[in-house]
Amino acid sequence: MDLHHWLGRATHAIQDWADAFGPYQAHPSLLVDDDRFAAAFGELVGRLKDNYPFFHPHYAGQMLKPPHPAAVVGYVTAMLINPNNHALDGGPATAAMERETVAQLASRFGYDTHLGHLTTSGTIANLEALFVARELHPGRGVAYSEDTHYTHGRMCHVLGLEGHPVPTDDHGRMDLDALEDTLRTGDVGTVVVTTGTTGLGAVDPVHEVLPLAERHGVRVHVDAAYGGFFTLLAGADGPEALPAEPWRAIARCDSVVVDPHKHGLQPYGCGAVLFRDPEVGRFYLHDSPYTYFTSAELHLGEISLECSRAGASAAALWLTFQLLPPTPDGLGQILAAGRRAALKWADLIDASQYLELYQQPELDIVSYFPAVEPAALTGIDAASARILTDGMTSPDPIFLSTLRADHEAFTARHPQITADTDGARILRSVLMKPESEHHIEHLHNRIEHLARTR
Repeated sequence: MDLHHWLGRATHAIQDWADAFGPYQAHPSLLVDDDRFAAAFGELVGRLKDNYPFFHPHYAGQMLKPPHPAAVVGYVTAMLINPNNHALDGGPATAAMERETVAQLASRFGYDTHLGHLTTSGTIANLEALFVARELHPGRGVAYSEDTHYTHGRMCHVLGLEGHPVPTDDHGRMDLDALEDTLRTGDVGTVVVTTGTTGLGAVDPVHEVLPLAERHGVRVHVDAAYGGFFTLLAGADGPEALPAEPWRAIARCDSVVVDPHKHGLQPYGCGAVLFRDPEVGRFYLHDSPYTYFTSAELHLGEISLECSRAGASAAALWLTFQLLPPTPDGLGQILAAGRRAALKWADLIDASQYLELYQQPELDIVSYFPAVEPAALTGIDAASARILTDGMTSPDPIFLSTLRADHEAFTARHPQITADTDGARILRSVLMKPESEHHIEHLHNRIEHLARTR
């Protein structure tokens, strides 16, 4: 795609549409001359250089990458109109696009029926899911793994719910025995399972949690904000294939959250929340006499906690899905490249004398640490911090991130390591750009070099 060409087409297309409504004079208060704009724009571009190169495959740090050009064009084109998907009169076209894309997501998760919408983030999407959980099970709390995203503890506090952190096993997944102990108390109304923790990319055993939840009369919510699109690889052929059971089980869960602004190639912020039972919409319903007046059809604002939401987000996702649909042969090929990259790097680390794998990657997040002598947490922590800094500041830079592992989690995976402190930083790389597949050897060699240069 020639982004310059299509952005130009976008401005012309919207101008042609606007011209059909007749001429008018822009108000002088809005006018800015080109010289003033050039100066401000120059400063903006200069300040934006204070960023890491999220676009480059040598950036393997956080969950960051630019949106696909199709998403950029879709967003900018709609943004020139600036629709608001709160009410149909605020964005009839983009509201229809939102319904279409949300239906595609629901179908991908195996929902035969659904109620859902886009949100500005996974945090807000999870807030809505827990809000519905509170309304369905008043007075009962929420259980989630100790490795789940911190948003669940935070949103429980916002909603006045008691949170119940559940220990994880030595793969970072929710411990089922500990979960059953928690459910036996009768204090829990909803279990949050995570398909792709943001730290390690661990996938909770959704298919094994469901029978426990059913036995105790508990709802199951899936936080698939990071990993949701990996359902496209469930039961696939090839090395990138994932075990089907946890992903297929999502169809029997009560709600699910996914972030298209991660593996869905969208700009921030674009999350989504879906409920299997459309009847939960009754907890949202409200009236707005100055907003809901152009249609008797359900407005998206009537089934969301947020009010104003950018219709441009729906347009961007809709256009992207026209070209790269959420199917194994569409977006699935992009996720497959990142998954293969993670597995390939894990093999290289396993064969290395300078690096050790913290745990086998389940998705596209690789966790590892430098081999040090003596093999103790203090040395690993210091070496990880040094490699992170040296990597970013070297003439041939690479960009990683760190993750703090407590001593119990560390020694459960690596009992030969001396736990001489309460935890240590390890290195962590997110390989969500498909280009990573062709740069793994370079990344590995650079980190090995940094690890042995003390």
